[in-house]
Amino acid sequence: MKEDLHSDMKHIVRLHNIVKTYRQGKVDVHAVNDVSLEIELGDFAVLCGPSGSGKTSILNLIGGLDLPTSGKVWVDGIDLSTLSNTELSEVRKNRIGFVFQAYNLIPVMTAYENAEFVLNLQGVSEGECRERVMQTLKAVGLEGLEGRRPDEMSGGQQQRVAIARAIVTRPAIVLADEPTANVDSHTAESLLDLMQQLNREQGITFLFSTHDQHVINRARRIIHVNDGKIGADEEHQS
Repeated sequence: MKEDLHSDMKHIVRLHNIVKTYRQGKVDVHAVNDVSLEIELGDFAVLCGPSGSGKTSILNLIGGLDLPTSGKVWVDGIDLSTLSNTELSEVRKNRIGFVFQAYNLIPVMTAYENAEFVLNLQGVSEGECRERVMQTLKAVGLEGLEGRRPDEMSGGQQQRVAIARAIVTRPAIVLADEPTANVDSHTAESLLDLMQQLNREQGITFLFSTHDQHVINRARRIIHVNDGKIGADEEHQS
């Protein structure tokens, strides 16, 4: 796995002329249509647009969960198009944190075990793993709830576990797909407070896919997506 030495490392993500085409019957549908985009270190940015606009498709391409029909994606200086499936898994494991609207926690595992899961895959030592997990759970407001399983927690608490799991590995970027979709507005604001604090105090880069105005209002950068294309890309005082 080689890094692109010509990449400007201030850009955590670079998309160049990305196209993603799906076949529906006899028709080709462009979910992503010639998108070029850069996400900078420390960004707190939102891909916003209506359902079906292509924002989640763009997020999945950045996360290596899907591959483009054409064009190139770089994450943390690595050209994803050059990677084998095994190497792509390594990039997802070591450089990208994911937060999903459905939480995607492992139901038989406690909050602690869910948060430490990827660290175990990375081969982090037991002592360091415990220190990092406990610090991270405290940072997301779950101190004292380490032993609870998902079905013993509220939706907001489960999403906090998901955020802890995403950041405990110290990724280059956290990708959050509709992270407030399944919580009430008060909990959404609390989660956004948390992610803004992590962004400001720890410098964690966040990229959201959402149509939730609560999230859009908090972003420092708003990237509008419609019909698979990037429209306005504007700075915003959050």
